[in-house]
Amino acid sequence: MFNPFKALGNMQAFQQKAKAMQQALSQEEVTIEKNGVRIVMSGDQQVRSIEVDGAMENRIAEAFAEAIKKTQEIAARKLLEMQSE
Repeated sequence: MFNPFKALGNMQAFQQKAKAMQQALSQEEVTIEKNGVRIVMSGDQQVRSIEVDGAMENRIAEAFAEAIKKTQEIAARKLLEMQSE
């Protein structure tokens, strides 16, 4: 017999693990330098900085961060749709 309370407990445990993973990823940092462009991102895909030929490019960093956020929202929505099936 299906126990809905067990499923709820599993979901809470999953959410706690996901939050811990996100916190751990936010502490990681990746720096890529190529063709005069330097990008620094956190492990949770947050843009920390973008430089082009040594000049900080905040407009590019902000646009890039917004694009990443929107794609993450799409992925989260799709994941929720899959879980409700």
